Amino acid sequence: MRMSFTRSLQAAVAVCGIAIAGLAPADAADKLRVGWTTSDGPTDPYAITARTLAAELDKRLPGKFDVAMFPNNQLGDEKQMLEGLGFGTLDVGIITNAPIGNIAPAFQLNDMPFLYASEEQAHQVLDGEIGQQILATLDGKGIVGLGFAEGGFRHMINNKRPVLEPEDVSGVKYRVMQNPVFIGMFEALGGNATPMAWGETYTATQQGTIDGLEIPLAVIAANKYAEVTKYLSLTRHTYSALGVLVSKRFFDKLSAEEQEAFRAAAAAAIASQRAETARNTAELLDVLKAAGMEINEVKDAAAFRSRVGNVYEQFKPVIGAELFDKALAAVE
Repeated sequence: MRMSFTRSLQAAVAVCGIAIAGLAPADAADKLRVGWTTSDGPTDPYAITARTLAAELDKRLPGKFDVAMFPNNQLGDEKQMLEGLGFGTLDVGIITNAPIGNIAPAFQLNDMPFLYASEEQAHQVLDGEIGQQILATLDGKGIVGLGFAEGGFRHMINNKRPVLEPEDVSGVKYRVMQNPVFIGMFEALGGNATPMAWGETYTATQQGTIDGLEIPLAVIAANKYAEVTKYLSLTRHTYSALGVLVSKRFFDKLSAEEQEAFRAAAAAAIASQRAETARNTAELLDVLKAAGMEINEVKDAAAFRSRVGNVYEQFKPVIGAELFDKALAAVE
């Protein structure tokens, strides 16, 4: 608890330090602070989103923004960054879908296990009416949702055994995000779900505090998890949507024309990021295999899906029955 308090205090000091340096939201319309928790690597999907957004903004509003990038938990974990967006101490966040679901439960729809059959299906749903309904649930929280970039499908990695069938998850201690859907999913599969902040996960894996975790290929590679985990199983259990979020305090300072340009830049950045992430993903399996990971496909995805039906029933009323049914109809 003392360590957690220290990290929170350090994150608060970091954010306050930015404000003290003359970047307070009331006086810093031209400074654009962009934060995310993962690496700044060339194939990291969060980093690609941030860089591409900056480039698209410069095309539409040349010279308007002085973009400052804060990767690697520099402004705290995703819970703290969501708070920063709401308070206006962070301008743009590239945030994993699951933590957003903790403040806006409709986002938990995207985390339903085995909901999307392909990236293209996920894009169709998230770029349409359903995606707009999900983003609109951030109204009143001080955050504007601009769209969903692509983290890619999430897979299980661990140091115990390959995951070929549901029984192989049983008893394995997996780090999961601090989100009830992921906890419920791994409990339904018999795993030992261990909620943990991202910034603590690598060390916990390295030291054997946990057996493994579940993340997209690009994040495995960019954050060097091949160095501390042996087995990669291509479970494709959840599509990882990345929320491109803007502080309402920041956004409200822009003119209507600037807001329109910002939204257009975000849409273009998302399309470009998805394409780049897809190209990178095609190469990543070879990279991870060369780094020493043992890679396997699951035997029968339907067997896994049959084990998590209770997760759907549990979260349907939380997400909203109408939205939930509309999404199921769209993917069927």
